[in-house]
Amino acid sequence: MKKLKHFWLGLTMIFTIIIFVTGCSNKETPEEIFNAYLSNWQEMNFAAMYQSLSKEAKAEISQKEFVERYENIYEGMEMNKLQVDTKVDSNNTKKQQDKSSVSYDYKVKMETFVGPIEFTHQATLIKEKGDSEQEWFVDWNPSLIFPSLEDGDKVGVQTLKASRGEIRDRNGSGVAINDHADVIGIVPSKLGDEPKTSKAKIAKLLGISIDEIEHKLEAEWVEPDVFVPLVTLPMGETNLDAFLEIPGVKIQEKTVRTYPFGESAAHITGYVREITADQLSELEQEGYASGDVVGNSGLEKVFEDRLRGKDGGHIYIKRSDGSFKETLAKEEAIPGENIELTIDAALQFEIFEQLKEDAGAAVALDPKTGAILSLVSTPSFDPNTFVRGLSDEQWKQWSEDPNKPFLNRFTNRYSPGSVFKTTTAAVGLKTGVTSQEEVRKIVGKHWKKDDSWGDYYVTRVHDKKLVTLRDAIVYSDNIYFAQEALEMGIDSFSNEVYKFGFDEKLPIPFPIAPSTLSNNGIDREVQLADSAYGQGEIMMSPLHLALTYTPYLNQGDLLYPHLLESEERTVWKKSLIEAGIAELIKESLIQVVEDPDGTGYRARIPGMTIGGKSGTAEIKASKGDESGSENGWFIGFTTEEDSPLLLTMMVEDVKGRGGSGYVIPKVKHIFETIQND
Repeated sequence: MKKLKHFWLGLTMIFTIIIFVTGCSNKETPEEIFNAYLSNWQEMNFAAMYQSLSKEAKAEISQKEFVERYENIYEGMEMNKLQVDTKVDSNNTKKQQDKSSVSYDYKVKMETFVGPIEFTHQATLIKEKGDSEQEWFVDWNPSLIFPSLEDGDKVGVQTLKASRGEIRDRNGSGVAINDHADVIGIVPSKLGDEPKTSKAKIAKLLGISIDEIEHKLEAEWVEPDVFVPLVTLPMGETNLDAFLEIPGVKIQEKTVRTYPFGESAAHITGYVREITADQLSELEQEGYASGDVVGNSGLEKVFEDRLRGKDGGHIYIKRSDGSFKETLAKEEAIPGENIELTIDAALQFEIFEQLKEDAGAAVALDPKTGAILSLVSTPSFDPNTFVRGLSDEQWKQWSEDPNKPFLNRFTNRYSPGSVFKTTTAAVGLKTGVTSQEEVRKIVGKHWKKDDSWGDYYVTRVHDKKLVTLRDAIVYSDNIYFAQEALEMGIDSFSNEVYKFGFDEKLPIPFPIAPSTLSNNGIDREVQLADSAYGQGEIMMSPLHLALTYTPYLNQGDLLYPHLLESEERTVWKKSLIEAGIAELIKESLIQVVEDPDGTGYRARIPGMTIGGKSGTAEIKASKGDESGSENGWFIGFTTEEDSPLLLTMMVEDVKGRGGSGYVIPKVKHIFETIQND
């Protein structure tokens, strides 16, 4: 029994030794240590990575510095999709485990804001006694982040800004360009012994308050020796000596969006502004960043995606002295697209000059192609101020102006008045209700169908007893067109007029609501009569009105408009009216200007054949204004083959100023300008 007892005792001791030995072998291998390090790296757990570093590495860099370095580098390059891999040779590991170090190759892949970065490198683990059971540690140095990174080196990140595409007219003149500008600013530490005096002088020269200067100097990023921009000088400002005489003032040059034609093209170009917080929250996913500019109105907004381009970037290593060492990744900026318009900026300016004292709109077309030559809205504003600095006073003045300078009138709809009569004439001829030879007998200046109209009368200005269609157009006879429409009837009139593009969207970049013939359909004879001469509930945009005149100059084809030079002539309504009808109305419109009794005679220019139609649209009285108001229209065209022009102009509130007669000389001036070129 004693022998058996000793046997079991010996066996227990053997098992205990085995268990002890097994427990001692639970120490992590260098392979396991390194894989854990890489796993923490991929998960961006930099604090855990730091725990795997050797004593010597930890002596060189603190945990805080280690973590911040990785975080700052990766954040600056907008790193994502980090992947860290290694292929460990287990046999090689076993051979080296008895040594004091072992090395492993590893591969890093990542995505950055300029594209992928990928590299292969080698890390060394060393054996040393630790505070725990671990005995293998990473012999860390900066090259483990990027192979070329050494002590003292830094990773630099630079955004390569894409230049914004420019907008130019048909002749290459810039209407929205990138130009140089002078920026007045302050270097705080250089303000001298009397900084208050210097600030007061600067404020006076710039037309801003001292509080505005102080506010900019209090920004978090401001440092004593850093240039603090205050104001970008207006276009044409060249007197810089007065600024440079003030201690602390410096001038820097930068590229800014510039609108050479200013007010005259403001509603076409619109303007850009630095992106707001609200806009950034919506557009950040599209690559916008704080400090970027974005189109806020006009074509700058409409063509934002085409104009903005795509920023590039450069991620590189620089030495401790700031010199360039090595590129890690680079993507060149892609400039924005340049856009060429059909607009003639010189013509745009001339038309604006004629309208700028009034509230109004004008549209000029090449009547043979549909190319838009000008789009004018007045009053206007200078878009350069939104880029170079908009004062509170200027903003207040524009915002409170009752004429609403920010309102884009060439996209608005208005009652067309008598300029609509050509459409009634065309559909009358088309339906056979009217003929060239037909004569209507009209007595007096007032007419109503019968007593069912009550006190309502249609009135006319020119008292002519026997009236042909040519007479009706030349003298703008309301009664003639009212009778013509009544003979057609509501359905026939409405169906034919709709074919001129009513309730259809115009294919141009600007948001112009379709023209409408009525609110809910023409439902009574009085409304039909009013509609025949452009009153009633008809609402049309100036552009659509201009287009309705293109059939008379294109053998009956109604053209589409186009604003981009790359687009071609396109027919919107093929053979809308017969060529003979088109020619008849065209010749009548020429007589409107040529006939001494014609309503457009004041537009006549010797040596130049001009056709046209005037119109005065009555605007119903609003509360507190019993008399109502009037808008004056004139649509004129030249028949010159080398310089065709169709011009529609409207001026608001011409009552007491001559009605449409107030507008005619303005249009005439434009035709004279063309004649003299």
